Amino acid sequence: MNNDLIEQKSWWQLNWKWFVPVVGMLLFFIFLLFSSGLGGNLGDYSKAYADPKLYDVALEKVKLNEHVKAVLGAVEPINNMTILNGSVHYSDDNKSVNSTIKITFESGKAMLDISADRSNDTWNYKKINVRIKNPPEKKETIEIIKPIE
Repeated sequence: MNNDLIEQKSWWQLNWKWFVPVVGMLLFFIFLLFSSGLGGNLGDYSKAYADPKLYDVALEKVKLNEHVKAVLGAVEPINNMTILNGSVHYSDDNKSVNSTIKITFESGKAMLDISADRSNDTWNYKKINVRIKNPPEKKETIEIIKPIE
């Protein structure tokens, strides 16, 4: 019988060939995320998710507009994916927001443009526009709240 001692390799000796490239790629993607500004945009989207009143109140104002009802019918509710597919930009320490999301109606689709300022946990809307895209023959912009110039 042979009583030679079997020497086992360490974890690093067994796994360095895949560990080094994976860590390198991870560091590269983290660098790209922070250098592209995408990290700040992700924060804006998370703030928009956390404050559903921003879109709910704007949609109520759209629902009350008679011209929108006449052209497109009733507006359908939005979901979180709607916000993700749109654009959101917060400024002034999260007290101002500019956002665009897609909204769907009974007989068409449109973009909802919102510009608002927050004061005491209440959004004061400076601008709400509905830009009708589909159907193309009804293409127009309806100002729900006109911007103050």
